[in-house]
Amino acid sequence: MVTIAEAALASSSTDKTMSIPLIGFGTAEFPFASTHETAKESVVHAIKLGYRHFDTAALYQSEQPVGEAIAEALRQGLIKSRHELFITSKLWIANCHRHLVLSALQNTLKNLGLEYLDLYLIHFPASLRPGSGFPFEKEDVAAMDYESVWEAMEECQLLGLTKSIGVSNFSCKKLHNLLATAKIPPAVNQVEMNPVWQQKKLREFCEEKGIHITAYSPLGGKGTPWGTNLVMDSQLLKEIATTNGKTVAQVCLRWLYEQRVRVVVKSYNKERMKENLEIFDWKLSTEDLHKIEQIPQVRGNPADNFVSKDGPFKSIEELWDGEV
Repeated sequence: MVTIAEAALASSSTDKTMSIPLIGFGTAEFPFASTHETAKESVVHAIKLGYRHFDTAALYQSEQPVGEAIAEALRQGLIKSRHELFITSKLWIANCHRHLVLSALQNTLKNLGLEYLDLYLIHFPASLRPGSGFPFEKEDVAAMDYESVWEAMEECQLLGLTKSIGVSNFSCKKLHNLLATAKIPPAVNQVEMNPVWQQKKLREFCEEKGIHITAYSPLGGKGTPWGTNLVMDSQLLKEIATTNGKTVAQVCLRWLYEQRVRVVVKSYNKERMKENLEIFDWKLSTEDLHKIEQIPQVRGNPADNFVSKDGPFKSIEELWDGEV
């Protein structure tokens, strides 16, 4: 029988260069940087439970506590080496300018206390005026020069500072444009995905191009400015959970697992952290899956703060290339 730790560590990839544990531990806590010590303690506990993929970002301001947690886990003997972990971080879009990418990654590595990342992602398919934080003004948004920024990302991989590079929140069209000039194709596209935003078109495109999907906000991101209550408050998902003797969160995570995507889920509650790993020794019925397929689709994170009449994206439809 597969243990929780073994299942969490398992990879659905046959690509030896890109082996991501199936369940990742997210660290996007809003407001950002509000719980440094809690984040550190939670990551240490997550390692004890069996999590081996940790997702952070310059924007989240969680890189330092994640790094401290890794060091603590090594001190406690919870892991024998850093190589047992898969660490993802993201390039904040104020640094999505060719001359800023390398220094941004070097700063991320300094924060984490690591020599390399396993995966480095462009956080969003846009640029901001250098120095812009979050929240930002709409007039600070600019179109990203995909070719030059991606060249800088490729250089980071060639330097050995990250084993793989990828993107986040990219549509099919934006991926197509990136692939037209990329020498190293993106290994991953990390996107919002859950039962109320199933991303069927994007999944098909990424599968065709050999790009792995990682789902963020698998439970809808309830309680965050970018999240939706539609997932956790879904009466249908509650009924399926009751029928299976599981929680709504477990139903969502199991559904994603059965769609053959990786998942990043965030909770600092110890009981829920454990429950979120308990999705491997049962499965949804054909009837359950059919019901979930019929759920009305709504994007939880429209990212409308990127849309303005004078900016590169004049509408939500233009931002997401009609994938709304």
